[in-house]
Amino acid sequence: METRVAVIGIVVENENSVQELNTVLHTYGIYIIGRMGIPYRERGVNIISIAIDAPEEVICALSGKIGKLPGVSAKTAYSNLK
Repeated sequence: METRVAVIGIVVENENSVQELNTVLHTYGIYIIGRMGIPYRERGVNIISIAIDAPEEVICALSGKIGKLPGVSAKTAYSNLK
């Protein structure tokens, strides 16, 4: 199965969604290359970047599930590697 390399940028504005976000990320853990989180306390948000290598459908599904969480937004940038 062909996979794509991508980065998902996540901004969490609602701390009540963090546990559900971590559950979703754990579900897709086999595809995640790495994860970096930065708490930006001065603005009350958390910024997370996820590096992923997965089929495009899996990346879209993960990004969509993250974006449906209350107070959480996600954007995906794909590499040109196939």
